[in-house]
Amino acid sequence: MTERLVTIQNRAGVHARPAALIVQTASKFKSQIFFEKGSDRINGKSIMGILAMGAAFNTVLKIITDGEDEELAANALEELINNRFEGE
Repeated sequence: MTERLVTIQNRAGVHARPAALIVQTASKFKSQIFFEKGSDRINGKSIMGILAMGAAFNTVLKIITDGEDEELAANALEELINNRFEGE
């Protein structure tokens, strides 16, 4: 299992476009992927879950990946979020 802390840095937070990019990126990997915000754990491959998470600007999230490509998945999602969902 791999865990990473990231902070949402884009001013608009995680709205429809960033949520779609998160799910699109997460779906490329075989590992299980979750995001934790406070005590809530959300499936990283569920667009409804990501949207419902309500991650605004400066929200700290924990990325949790578990499986054969967990490091690659964690790296890709961390990079996506740290780049403010740009460069895809």
